[in-house]
Amino acid sequence: MQQVGIEALNVYGGSAKLDVRMLGEARHLEMTRFDNLLMKEKTVAMPYEDPVSYAINAAKPIIDSLSDLEKQQIKMVIACSESGIDFSKSMSAYIHDYLGLSRNCRMFEIKQACYSGTAGLQMALNLILSQAYPGAKALVIGTDIFRPVVVEGGEALSEDWSFVEPSSGAGAVAILVSDVPKIFQADVGCNGYYGYEVMDTCRPNPDSEAGDADLSLLSYLDCCENAYQQYQDRVEGVDYQKTFDYLSFHTPFGGMVKGAHRSMMRKFKRAKPVEIEEDFQKRVMPGLVYCQQVGNIMGATVFLSLASMIDNADFSKPRRIGIFSYGSGCCSEFYSGVVTPQGKEIQAQQKISSQLAMR
Repeated sequence: MQQVGIEALNVYGGSAKLDVRMLGEARHLEMTRFDNLLMKEKTVAMPYEDPVSYAINAAKPIIDSLSDLEKQQIKMVIACSESGIDFSKSMSAYIHDYLGLSRNCRMFEIKQACYSGTAGLQMALNLILSQAYPGAKALVIGTDIFRPVVVEGGEALSEDWSFVEPSSGAGAVAILVSDVPKIFQADVGCNGYYGYEVMDTCRPNPDSEAGDADLSLLSYLDCCENAYQQYQDRVEGVDYQKTFDYLSFHTPFGGMVKGAHRSMMRKFKRAKPVEIEEDFQKRVMPGLVYCQQVGNIMGATVFLSLASMIDNADFSKPRRIGIFSYGSGCCSEFYSGVVTPQGKEIQAQQKISSQLAMR
């Protein structure tokens, strides 16, 4: 079967960060809940930053590493975002221009809340698999900025929605998809999808966001279970604990991922609390390191978790990662792929951890 996957991956976590406990205290939140949320820092967007500048900063190191011929092979640029700056024109047009890419290229934008990045990845994978352009590459960029709404004096609008601000960040992740999957080789045909209409979150206008935190949590858990169930139905011999060496999740905040992992281990493995905690620390926690430093960056968060997993987990031999992607509204997918020792070594050259520490 043809190889396809991620040739290069880079994260841009902005230029400024904030300790979320300090933010919580300023917003007069219930601080006893913070430890269970597994949050540390978040990126804060500066006035000179926007989704386009984030996207370009994430993608430029990848593009600069390519030869002129390799740049010409990029036949598709997909911006994945819920922070679009125009009702008609795609941000990918600006991204394409600033990166100096060939004009023989498709460019468009995908919107489906935090699922958009995975939608872009799957679109790119299928372009490569179609062989419509032999040797083609696709640039997929998840880029988003959270826009909080607070009343005068720093009070959150509602207790139900107030913990979203500390967990939500800003930034971008760029991935180059091709038939040379140096970083992550996708398991072709190994996917499970699940989605339905639900009003768990929405952005009714460009400068605000609203939602039902409890409903969003329940929808996330429901989709996590059912997307994996379809994956299991489609892929013979799958075992939730044994098939996947690691698990990367879309990460609104670490505590939500921990709850989802606990629910899955109970349902599919009948695991006890001690076993669940050990499994979480081993198979999930390495993928939360960068998420705890950047916050939820919507469509790019699942790739932020993947980058964190590759940089912080053991890949002394090829290992399979199961990935769960969720977007409010809602749409979800469980898919998988393999990372090799060489892939980890190549990925380390991006020095993502050092870049995040410099903010």
